[in-house]
Amino acid sequence: MPWIEANGASLRYELSGSGTETLVLIHEAGGCLESYEDALPGLEKDFRVLRYDQRGFGFSEKVRELTFETVVADLAGLLDALQITAPVHVAGCAMGADFSVGFAARHPGRVAKLALASPNIDSNAARSGPSVERAVLVEREGIRAAMKASHDRSYPENLRALDRERFQRYQSRWVCNTPASFTAAARMMIAVDLTPEYAKIKAPTLVIGARHDTQRPPEKAQRVANAIHGAKYVLADTGHFMNLATPQLFVDTVVPFFKGRSGGFA
Repeated sequence: MPWIEANGASLRYELSGSGTETLVLIHEAGGCLESYEDALPGLEKDFRVLRYDQRGFGFSEKVRELTFETVVADLAGLLDALQITAPVHVAGCAMGADFSVGFAARHPGRVAKLALASPNIDSNAARSGPSVERAVLVEREGIRAAMKASHDRSYPENLRALDRERFQRYQSRWVCNTPASFTAAARMMIAVDLTPEYAKIKAPTLVIGARHDTQRPPEKAQRVANAIHGAKYVLADTGHFMNLATPQLFVDTVVPFFKGRSGGFA
């Protein structure tokens, strides 16, 4: 998998598939482009798929400080560097949905359709205490110290039971995050409030609520859908990380939407 210089950072990416339209996949906090590996076969049949490690994660350039604007600009820079000028479909899960929103709001002409799984709305200030505590713990003791509590919330037992090996692969990748970059991302998100961004989204949008998501419950996703003009809302039998825990359901949900006629929903 190659690296490319984009927006002043070295980003690892992979461009695969043979479709005429490009689908960009944006991973969750602590994730990497492998977060979509189990969904990839079902996507490559219809789309040219662009996956990448966000700045600070995976094998992309690591950081000690991070801003939401920088991460959003990284995607624009990546598309520019790859000379992808036509509007792209964008899909993001959990924190990946947040960056998808930021990109669609700031670059409406570059987004054909948008799919958001477990998106957020309102200020993150209410969760700032636990987020800061986890950041301090990771800085002091390393990533593994926060793994059990974090995954108990984000990847519940009923979803682990669907595929134990898949969950173990996820944990093995997650624990290899760099503490400095991980905590930089956590602190960055404390100040983010996407509420004003939703009115700026022009692309047809699918919002997916996750029945088993306790961090961003489906009621929150429904509010996001209500805030985006013309958005469609669906409730899925999945969790906070739909792409990881239920990859085939992710494919079955987003592909008909992206393949539908322009401006409509399948």
